This record gives sequence, structure tokens and C-alpha cells, in this order.
Amino acid sequence: MRRILCTSLLLCTLPLAAQSQRLPADFGDFVQRVLAEFDIPGAGIAVVSDGEILMADGFGVLDLESGTQADAHSLFGIASNSKAFTATALGLLVEQGLLEWDRPVVDYLPWFRLSDPYVTAELTIRDLLVHRSGLAPYAGDLLWWPPTELSRRTIAERLKDIPLATSFRSAYAYDNVLYLVAGEVIESLSGMTWEEFVRTQIMDIVDMPDSNVLHSAAGEGVNVAKPHARVDGVVRRIAPFASDNTNPAGGVNSSAADMARWMITHLNQGTTPDEVRLFGEATARELRSPVTPIPVGDPHPLVAPQAANFAGYALGFHAQDYRGEFMLTHGGVLPGYFSRLAMIPGRNLGVVVMLNGESGRAHRAIVYHVLDHLMEVDPAYDWLGAYAQLEAASRARSGTDPFAWPDPPSSPIPARDGTAYAGDYQDAWYGHVYVEQREERLRMRFEHSPSLEGDLVHWDGDTFIARWDDRELRADAYVTFVVSPDGRSHRIEMTWVSDATDVSFDYHDLDLRRVGK
Repeated sequence: MRRILCTSLLLCTLPLAAQSQRLPADFGDFVQRVLAEFDIPGAGIAVVSDGEILMADGFGVLDLESGTQADAHSLFGIASNSKAFTATALGLLVEQGLLEWDRPVVDYLPWFRLSDPYVTAELTIRDLLVHRSGLAPYAGDLLWWPPTELSRRTIAERLKDIPLATSFRSAYAYDNVLYLVAGEVIESLSGMTWEEFVRTQIMDIVDMPDSNVLHSAAGEGVNVAKPHARVDGVVRRIAPFASDNTNPAGGVNSSAADMARWMITHLNQGTTPDEVRLFGEATARELRSPVTPIPVGDPHPLVAPQAANFAGYALGFHAQDYRGEFMLTHGGVLPGYFSRLAMIPGRNLGVVVMLNGESGRAHRAIVYHVLDHLMEVDPAYDWLGAYAQLEAASRARSGTDPFAWPDPPSSPIPARDGTAYAGDYQDAWYGHVYVEQREERLRMRFEHSPSLEGDLVHWDGDTFIARWDDRELRADAYVTFVVSPDGRSHRIEMTWVSDATDVSFDYHDLDLRRVGK
């Protein structure tokens, strides 16, 4: 298959005169200003229009330590933008006659269970993708975030122990774990792992030679953008998320050059840039049709032009309107990686921005700047200025370290003796969490999550803060022991210290009960 080579800002698919008229003026300078404003080391960006790649390039650096420049083939973790690959894979199985969108999952995975027998029986393949199962937002993510040793199958099997938060199909609540179940469906029907199927049946067909399908690959190779994040107030390189049990929800690493071809394929309703059919028009309609309504609110006045009149979740994509046009979009978040993809099918237009830093405002500033230019919005809107003001206000509220602990109570109630708290606690869906007394310290340790171990620092009364040894987690948690009349705790409640903590640390969903006496 043809491999596009693009080591500079603009690809050779259009002559320079044509591209200079179609891309925003001084676009490279604009991107560099965005990266500087939001403390992002590097970016991979692709813009496509009418089946042509207007641009696919890298900006900034792969790594603050080495200073290596990013280019069109530099790999970035696209996180939840991987979900469209899983949905597309299911669409291919539907076209092969192996699957039906609206048949129950248990018809294909007889072992699958949710906590409600009715929902178990009725949950369809389509339901796996559209966030309406009744699970709470991000429920069960602690089974894989931070990385655990649990297998994909084991995580899926434990869903039966997670209580549903709403009635079936009544509310939108974003989840990751049901995409892992979708990965199990793909393996069961195709005889290939999710990774093998996506690589051979999708990426090889589209011709995405840079890309891979493993979270763990983010730490490998030369031309890989290393993840960066603000830790203790300083932006620095961090360890990549390296567990492959959740690849169907977020495991793809890709480049600007490859993502350009991916967008063209979807905008062409399943036909690749080389005019090879990946999927048909019926599947294209399924993938982009909204299923689950999402409430829309008013954005901050500074970014009012992004206001939507409707929003919903399709199959692996968000669907909404932007300036009166139907838009397919999705974001992706991993430690040290943020991404945003946006396509306007009615204009055959697509933009993707991948960052090796953490800022949703940065990628939105770039995406909307490009969309407005190609949609000929007049007068132009200053998206960088607007998002920069929002960023400045956010930093003024949280300081240089949004994960810093608040000021302690002025007169804290003393803690009990450590023996009142030490013990083995268990949650039905997660498993065991251990509180151990080591000399003068209390330590907390999660059974399946090696990085969730740290000291319990007394805060007030029976409440402590878990200060994890791994400071890159940025996920310290309040730990409150519920004490029985006999003076010993029988239950633990947990919640984030900082609202900036990633939502996949769903401590609040745990119901930790003491095991034994």
C-alpha cells in the first residue's frame, strides 16, 4: 500500500499556492503560540478537506528533555479517540453477517452480566458504545486506571458487582468499561484479539503504517511524543500509561499523517484515500447517527460561539452542531496526552489535534481556529485569546499546582490509635484494600493497583489523606473511616482531594467494608 511521506508542515497532496489559500495565515506561528500559552511541549495536527490532506505535521518537541522535534509521523496517544476504531470494528463484523447492532450482548457473550438481570438481558451491541447502560459516569475505571494486573475478561466479568446508578437507557453517563466488553465481542466472533483485528482489518486497509494499538507502546520507539504533565507545579515528562487491558477504550497511538487518512476514510463514508472500501454507506450512517441525547448548556461567554443546539453520542463519536453544521467530534485524555478530533461531514472537512501535554483548552483553540477559517466565518474569532483568558482565570483560582492540598483544619480532632483503622477492607467489584500500621505510620494499599500505595496522613478526626508514593498520579484522596461503637472502623469512604483529579479515579464508587473482625 502507498505510504504518504510528510516530514514538513504541508503535504505534497496540494500545490503550495492552493494550500496557502486554504489554511489559516501564519498557522504554524499560531500553533506555536498556543503551545507556549498552555505549556504544551508538542503537537501532531492534521487538516483534511474534500478528500485532500491540507496539512499533516508535528509542532514543538517530542520530549522536553531531548528537545527532539515532532513531525508528521510522530506518535501520540489518542486515548478515547480509539473508541471510533472499536465501533468501526464492530461495524465490519455487522457487514460480515457475524453481528447485529441491536441483538443482546449475551447472545454473543453468554457469560456477560450487569448487576440488573433485566439490563443484562436487554443490553445490545449498540448499547455497549453509547453510554446509556445505567452505570454511573466512569464507573469501574479503578479496575484498570491506574494500571492493574486484571485481564480484560476479568474486568468485564466484575461489572456484575457494580450497582447501576440510573434506570436503563434513561441518561447519558460516559463509561470506558463497556468498550472493553466490545473488545471481547470482537475477539469472540473474529477469532482475533481486538489488537489484531484493528491492526489488520482497519489500519492496514486504511494504510496507517505509523500507528499501533497498544497503550504499552507509548514508551517504545524513537519518534514517539513522550507524555508530559504538571507535577508539583512543574511541567515535566511522566511515565506513559502502560496497561493494555483497556486498549479498546483508549489504546491507539497514531500520527498526524495516519489520522489524516483515518478522517478522510470516515468523511468518504468508508472509502480510504486510495479508494479502497473499508466499510459501506450503511455502516457510515450507523456510526455517525446520534443515539443517546446529551444535555446541552450555555458555554462560558468567552467561548460562546461553540454553543451547541443539540448533542448526542453516536457510535464512537460525539455528534452535535457547530455554527449550524452537523459535527462529529471526540476528545481523548490520558496522563500526559490530550487529543481532539472534529469532522464536519457536510463540508467534507476534518481536523485532529494531538498533544503530549494536558490541556483541553489548547486543542480546542486550534480546532475551532481551523474550522472557522475553512468554514469562512467572518469576522474571525480569537479562540486563542478566549481560551487563554479562561486558563489564566483557572490558574488564578488553583495556583501553580491544582493538585495541592487545601489548608488543614485549624484545630483538628485527634485520630484514634492506628489499630482502630488497620485491617482488610473489601469492595464487591474492586476487591481488597489494605490498611496497615507500620511503626508510627498508617499505609493504604490497593490489591490490584501497584501504584495505589501510600501513607495515610491524618487530616481531622477519622479522616486521613492518602498520599500516594507515585506523585505522578496526582490523585491523593480523602479517606474517612466509619467507626463502630466498639471504637474500630467497619467501613471506608473515599473521595478526591482535588477536583482536578482525573475522573477515572472513581474512589467515590467504592463501598469498602472491613473483612473479618
